[in-house]
Amino acid sequence: MLYIREAQGTVGELVERLTDAATENHFGVLGIHDLRQKMNAKGVPFDAECQIMEVCNPQAAKQVLEANPAISTAMPCRISIYEQDGKVKVATILPTAMLAMFNSPELDSVAREVEEAMKRIIDTACAAPTASAS
Repeated sequence: MLYIREAQGTVGELVERLTDAATENHFGVLGIHDLRQKMNAKGVPFDAECQIMEVCNPQAAKQVLEANPAISTAMPCRISIYEQDGKVKVATILPTAMLAMFNSPELDSVAREVEEAMKRIIDTACAAPTASAS
């Protein structure tokens, strides 16, 4: 149901790498939520870094929404970048698992395509960054 990868770098660096990888895969970043900042601003102490990226492929979204508008409750796709046990992790709910809740088998192929793209985005961002030449 979840796809989780460990990554090297900071949460901020991963957000940048995920943004680049999303663009390369024809996804746009609709928003980024800094949960630590938002919770602390509301007076709720929260020390761990956790950012949620909302990403969307507009062509896939149109196809899904035209077939079943109720799926909009599970959109856009989210990628979570967080610290856990001293490591940075990147996670998403698999679109095929999410779609299973909506009983729309006609959208299985779209969900698989989006899932493959989401895994590519995460895998690309989580790959160890190459050292730049000095």
